[in-house]
Amino acid sequence: MIKIKEAVIVEGKYDKIKLSGILDAVIIETDGFGIFKDKEKQKLIRFLAEKRGIIIMTDSDSAGFKIRSFIQNITKSESIKNVFMPDIYGKEKRKTEASKEGKLGVEGIKKEIILDALEKAGVFCDETQQTERKEITHTDFFEDNVSGGENSSLIRKALAKELDLPERISSSSLLKLINSYMTYDEYKKAVQKAKSRVDNVSEV
Repeated sequence: MIKIKEAVIVEGKYDKIKLSGILDAVIIETDGFGIFKDKEKQKLIRFLAEKRGIIIMTDSDSAGFKIRSFIQNITKSESIKNVFMPDIYGKEKRKTEASKEGKLGVEGIKKEIILDALEKAGVFCDETQQTERKEITHTDFFEDNVSGGENSSLIRKALAKELDLPERISSSSLLKLINSYMTYDEYKKAVQKAKSRVDNVSEV
């Protein structure tokens, strides 16, 4: 696995599945053109761009470039690294026919070509290593009642709001994002503030 600091933006779930077997990174899918109307996902992408930078890795067809352009327009240009897939013609195994333009999407590109594209874009890659930084775990979430408890849903939503994230974000996605830029102590302080939010609402 190759560790990447930046969050990686792809078009669909099969692109995400492909990259998840190659990269140790936060990977966000746009749901194709769905990103154009999804305000919460736009907010999430801007958040990631600000906190750690993003890598746009859309397909090489016209749709991919439209999505890439849209993301560039809603985020700060200095926080973006563009990784371009080469024009390779063919059909993904799961599909019955090729795409309209006949080009392979990210899901159909070989690992070696993807890594070469990352290198050409100047993306800094390292092999995943254990660091001294204490990781927040699912156990921490459970012990802090962020998941698995009676009021976990409310606390998780309050925590997301405290971190300026979409309240609909899943527990697993929230955990991965927190680990991407927060220390353990920062997480603990944020949880306490989130619990205070919930307690204050309950008292009203």
